[in-house]
Amino acid sequence: MTEQAKKIADTLENLRNLHVGSPRDAEFASHLDRLLKRDTSGNLLPEALRFTSTGETRGILVIDGPGGGKSTLVDRGLSRHPVLSQMPEGRPLYLDTVVPSPATLKSVTQELLTRSGYPVKSGRSEVWSQLQVFRERLHLLGIAVLWIDEAHDLFCADRNLILRAVKTLMQGEHPVIVILSGTERLREIIRTDAQVKRRFSTINLKPVAVHTDKEQFAALIEQYCARAELEPPQQEDLVDRLFHASRYRFGRCIETINAAIEQALNHGEAALDIWHFSEAWAFDEGCPLDQNVFEVPEWWTIDPDASDEEEEPRKPVKRKRKQRA
Repeated sequence: MTEQAKKIADTLENLRNLHVGSPRDAEFASHLDRLLKRDTSGNLLPEALRFTSTGETRGILVIDGPGGGKSTLVDRGLSRHPVLSQMPEGRPLYLDTVVPSPATLKSVTQELLTRSGYPVKSGRSEVWSQLQVFRERLHLLGIAVLWIDEAHDLFCADRNLILRAVKTLMQGEHPVIVILSGTERLREIIRTDAQVKRRFSTINLKPVAVHTDKEQFAALIEQYCARAELEPPQQEDLVDRLFHASRYRFGRCIETINAAIEQALNHGEAALDIWHFSEAWAFDEGCPLDQNVFEVPEWWTIDPDASDEEEEPRKPVKRKRKQRA
């Protein structure tokens, strides 16, 4: 790798590791903190609060579309939490996993056991026996919060069985707070079981909007350009196009900005331009020029998720690309 290529790679890695703060962080922290116990002085404790005489805990649903940034939000909220991120014996006081494939109760339970450090042996042990072992592991490790990401995939099979398992984890002698993050389909599934539904508060992550978020993202692009040693773009409607191309999803917007900067750096440009967004979006979407949100004049009429057959051909804007000096 050349020195220049390494510099570009390091710059992109630094940009991707940046966290873009927003009110969503405070919202998640508020939902989580109310589910934790406090001492007599009001300080949070790494222990689930019991909400009923039977000792049940509560959980959180984090709902957003693909690319909305829900996984990043929950991950940061847990990893930076003042009591849950404590590391006794090198471990935080929460456990997380992404739903594996195939998504069954047994596969998820085995994955969680593995994540807890328990050696899962191959065999035909009953899933409820494994779930009981997992509950004992949670108690042994002092785990207060269990986070399952992409949880909508978990309910594709064994829905009723899995709903029962979720309730089980939030009951008994050593229950935990359960966080489930996923798409709108997850919320619809949870609503089918009234007993599970009442145990969860819901965070609906709102799409970005021009009238509320444009200034923030314009400033963000400038900040990212400064870190990448690029002049920022000057196109007035760039953020509007960015939001539309990213399906108005927070996380996708960040990814598209980083992809455009990558194009600019790889081309050796001194400034970030709408061309770079066009190239990055075409690379990811595989769309023709006349279907590119960053190219056509009436970009708002393009449905980014529509098939090519459903779209009428559009005339791309004739923009002369700047020549490098």
